Amino acid sequence: MKKKRNIILSLSLGLLLFVFLANYVIKSNGSSKVYSNVNDIPSNKVGLILGTAKYLTNGNVNLYYKYRLSAAIKLYQKGKIKFIIVSGDNSTKSYDEPTEFKKDLIKAGVPGANIYLDYAGFRTLDSVVRVKEIFGQENITIISQQFHNERAIYLAEHFNVKAIGFNAKSVSKRYGFKVQLREYLARVKVFVDIVFNVKPKFLGKKIKIV
Repeated sequence: MKKKRNIILSLSLGLLLFVFLANYVIKSNGSSKVYSNVNDIPSNKVGLILGTAKYLTNGNVNLYYKYRLSAAIKLYQKGKIKFIIVSGDNSTKSYDEPTEFKKDLIKAGVPGANIYLDYAGFRTLDSVVRVKEIFGQENITIISQQFHNERAIYLAEHFNVKAIGFNAKSVSKRYGFKVQLREYLARVKVFVDIVFNVKPKFLGKKIKIV
């Protein structure tokens, strides 16, 4: 019985160490590649918005969505990006993250012709691989909250995409507790995916951005 407890304890400690190291590596790698001030960030041809739902289950607007939208608009208005790819989930007819973003970007004055939609951005890995393989971009500005940007940049670099991140406004710890908790597991999953050479769910025909 004691031996069994020791094995469980060792495994638990090993898992905690893995979580800590994954978080440390991803955060350290991205720290010099993310920007919060629009005047400081270098220009890129394309900005990549990482999708999320516009509304929460209670009907309120999702602040992650609201702040990513605002960040993308700011980058475009300042001339830091010329085109925007919105990469998100459109797995059913009733759920369409990219189109929601496009509608609101157009309302804010971004021309529809400058917005490209990636309907198969089911995960961050899918989004950063497809931005290269489908949209032909090897230098991008990723638009999301800082914790997400750091993870996306690490994945992008693994797939030979040079990426920087523009940090959308953060949400309060209380509001984003579940998301932040999942982020630790998502960072572990990054290394699992890399080891097992996980690929996007879909690729498809190439789309030229002009």
